[in-house]
Parts: sequence; C-alpha cells; structure tokens
Amino acid sequence: MFLQMPGVKTASVFLPLCPTGDRYVVMDCGGGTVDLTVHQIRLPEGHLKELYKASGGPYGSIGVDYEFEKLLCKIFGQDFIDQFKLKRPAAWVDLMIAFESRKRAAAPDRTNPLNINLPFSFIDYYKKFRGHSVEHALRKSNVDFVKWSSQGMLRMTPDAMNMLFKPTVDHIIQHLTELFEKPEVSNIKFLFLVGGFAESALLQQAVQNMLQGRSRIIIPHDVGLTILKGAVLFGLDPSVIKVRRSPLTYGVGVLNRFVEGKHPPEKLLLKDGTRWCTDVFDTFIAADQSVALGEMVKRSYTPAKPAQQVIVIHVYCSEKESVGFISEPGVRKCGTLRLDVSGTESTAPRREIQTLMQFGDTEIRAMAVDVSTGRTVKAGIDFLSH
Repeated sequence: MFLQMPGVKTASVFLPLCPTGDRYVVMDCGGGTVDLTVHQIRLPEGHLKELYKASGGPYGSIGVDYEFEKLLCKIFGQDFIDQFKLKRPAAWVDLMIAFESRKRAAAPDRTNPLNINLPFSFIDYYKKFRGHSVEHALRKSNVDFVKWSSQGMLRMTPDAMNMLFKPTVDHIIQHLTELFEKPEVSNIKFLFLVGGFAESALLQQAVQNMLQGRSRIIIPHDVGLTILKGAVLFGLDPSVIKVRRSPLTYGVGVLNRFVEGKHPPEKLLLKDGTRWCTDVFDTFIAADQSVALGEMVKRSYTPAKPAQQVIVIHVYCSEKESVGFISEPGVRKCGTLRLDVSGTESTAPRREIQTLMQFGDTEIRAMAVDVSTGRTVKAGIDFLSH
C-alpha cells in the first residue's frame, strides 16, 4: 500500500505507507450503511490479517435525506408530504436530487445560505392541497432557519443544513468511538475514509475531532470509486486476506446424552430407553474467532435411528459468542444439509456422518459426507432471509 509523496507531480514516485505490523481501519461510508474493518499488514507477502470482525450500521447518507424529509413535514405537514410523494413521485425525485446537490456543498466553515429548488408541481400541488401558498406556510411555521426565496427556492442557513447531518454523523462517531475502545483495535496508525459519504466535509471534521490525532486519516482520490476498485482487486486475488474474524457463531443442532444437572429438564427426551438432550447447539466456530483462509472444521455424528433413509442436519448461526441451544433468542437457521442414504448399507455398527464447514473466505461452505459410502451433499448458507 503506497501514498504519493507531497509535492511530487509524477505518479511514479511513491512513499511506502504501511510497514509490517501496522494496523489500520477502513471506514466505508455509503448511502445506506457505514461499514468498518480493522486490518494488520503482514509483509513481505503483503497479506492482511483481520483483527476485529466487520461492524457498522445503517448510518449512511440517506439518513440526512430522512432528516430533510422530516423538516419538510414539519413545515408543510406530514399529510401533504405523504400525498405529494404518492401523487407526484417524479417531482419528489426531482426535489431530492436538488437537495442532494446542496447537501454535497455543506461544510463546517460555510457562511452562505444554501438554496434548494422547489419543483413547480410542489408549489402548485401545495396550493391546491392547502388553499394557500408555500411562502405562507413558511411564514406560519416555527422553522425560522428556512426562508422562502422569490426565485422559487427554499433558503437554508448553513447551521440548518448542518443540523440535518447531526443525527447520522453522531451515530457514526459513537460507533467509531466504541470500536476504538476494543482491546483488539489498539495502536491504529491509519484510518482510511472511503465511500461516497466520505466526501462530506462535515463527516471528515467529525472523524478528525474524534480521533484527536491518534490516527492519521487518509482520504483517497475518487473516494466513491475506491470500494469498487478494491472489490475488483480482491476478486483477482482473494488470498490477500489470509486471516478473518468470524462475524457470527456457527454450528449445527444435535442430540447429546442427557446429563443431570447440566442440561435443563425441559430438553430431556426419552428414546428407546436412552435419555437425550434435544436442541443442543454444537459450535463449529465462535463469533470474533480468527479463521485462516480455507480453514476447515470437521465433526462426526451418528444418526438417531440406524434405519434412517435421509440424514438432515440444520446449520444455525448467532451473534452471541457462546451458544448452548438452538432455541436460544437470536439463534436462526441459515442452512440445511440433506443427505440421502437410502439404498445403501454401512458395514460399520454405527453409520458415521461427517459434517464439514470451511471458513475464512467470502462465503462459508458446508457439506456432509457418509463415510461408509462416500456420498456427499453441500449446503447453501442463507444470509438474506432474515
């Protein structure tokens, strides 16, 4: 990873930026979400180690748009805005495009007001809906930091525009502060601010104030394209990230021998004279656990019934690091392994079914193998249904 030297015009002279062992945070600020990852450089190969599981939240720039809509509702009424969006969707899009262009001009040191064009259909529809003009609504509202311009514009003070950013930026700074308090996220040398929202001068200043010089902030050229470029480079060489952190705990649901005093009574199942504990979560990997690229975890199981024709193994996940049972809150099913063993006989006294999960890549691969016959089935891990 390299940074062009200040004052050097030619792009052929670069300064090595991240020596071995350096830690950095990538803060991807997009329209819908903000996503953060923490990496450590491992040279001479140039590979990366993920130090803390990826985190973030719905704190993208669209939150500023929601605040603008709330402001319009306060001035013109929730009922009117709802009807206008329903009856004049194209004009609503035009209004939000006009706001987007002014939103990009917001800055901490700005002194000039920001003018937002109101579509003619907004002005006309409001007069028909309320019986009076947009200008009248602004005069009667308690919003004194938004004025009406004779050119058909809403004129906002810089402070008013900055206040629209505040809830979203506050969420981002709170999350970033909590991340930097983690023991794993210590001695961070650089913070790379990327994504379309990273162009915001208000966000840049808030991040700078939060860090207080603890880490150097790097904002690449064309921050909106940086993530796309990174995705392409990663697609060409996925092995660049050698060690990841599991975002969730993964395991399967099984029956275990019931142990008095250890297992809850409501989980007791009597079957053919044997006492079993149901709904046990057998952990393959825990949340925030380091996993190497291609790391394989294997478990062996035996069917509950010797004559079973189909072996069904459900894969579960949870945000909690320690999970005891699949019935616990927050545990959800994310995949199913269905292995057909009909028409086959095992020479072993008890049929062995091996379940394997491979971690460390951009997706998790799960499969089940009938050891006696070699039959294999793979599972699709579903992260989108919940």
